Amino acid sequence: MKYKDYYALLGVERTANADAIKTAYRKLARRYHPDVSKEKDAEEKFKAVAEAYETLKDPEKRAAYDELGRHAAGEDFRPPPDWQRSYGETQFSFDDADLADLFAGLAGRARGGHRAHDAPVPGRDYEAAVRLDFDQAYHGTEIELDLAVIEHDERGMPRRAQRKVKLRIPKGVTDGQKLRVPGKGGAGFNGGPPGDLYLDIEVQAHPLYRADGLDLHMDVPLAPWEAVLGASVELPTPAGRVTLKIPPGTRNGQKLRLGGRGLARPNGSAGHLYAHVQIAVPTVVDDRQRALYRQLAEASAFDPRANLEDIARGH
Repeated sequence: MKYKDYYALLGVERTANADAIKTAYRKLARRYHPDVSKEKDAEEKFKAVAEAYETLKDPEKRAAYDELGRHAAGEDFRPPPDWQRSYGETQFSFDDADLADLFAGLAGRARGGHRAHDAPVPGRDYEAAVRLDFDQAYHGTEIELDLAVIEHDERGMPRRAQRKVKLRIPKGVTDGQKLRVPGKGGAGFNGGPPGDLYLDIEVQAHPLYRADGLDLHMDVPLAPWEAVLGASVELPTPAGRVTLKIPPGTRNGQKLRLGGRGLARPNGSAGHLYAHVQIAVPTVVDDRQRALYRQLAEASAFDPRANLEDIARGH
């Protein structure tokens, strides 16, 4: 089935009220009416805006159209799996139907009374994107969402409504994770159960810590003498400062692990914090320090390029 953007065809926002939709349709209908318009493809454009208006002017058909989601105009798509559950049994094949047929069938079912008025109707499931900063993801937080939902009135007719939902995000959530919040979706009708709310978690990048699942990674600069002689250095972590022991002879790029210092979840599972060593070279030295470096160079037999020739020859 090809998607048609009825709002774009009428030139209105998706939040437009009934009066704005009617005004837009009348303007376009006068412009494209085949009896008066000399524009190319005027008849096809007139039919397109009429089809859009026929759907959007009817509250039930508009609500059903909105439930199909947003797609690019002309894109192949299939209605959500629970679309039929919410709007009755279909009387046509989705593979062959045109979008206009879809809503014509919906209107026919409403007139024919094919939906049992006393049957329980489950609430809709909803999905929302939640953006957190790193500290919120690490420690957990509370958020408030303003959801646009479909509810049913006392006659069972769907209508759009705004609803605020307060939620607790547990600690240890990760970027890309999907959380299910039972019972926080759309309200059921005739005793039907409420739907669920699914949260798509996005965690903003942190300037120091990089998350990989529950594990955290950070770069730790070391002075050359700390790497050679070994040292104990203090590091900031999301849970507070810790002391990291640097073994003598630590190499640039070496990875040191701080167990259990990564992201932790309420169930007790926790990742690790990995410190990636970076040897930092001082760029400003005084005369005494420069002299000491010269003494070290004269005393040391270390050649960091000793194996370059062998590598170049493929040995």
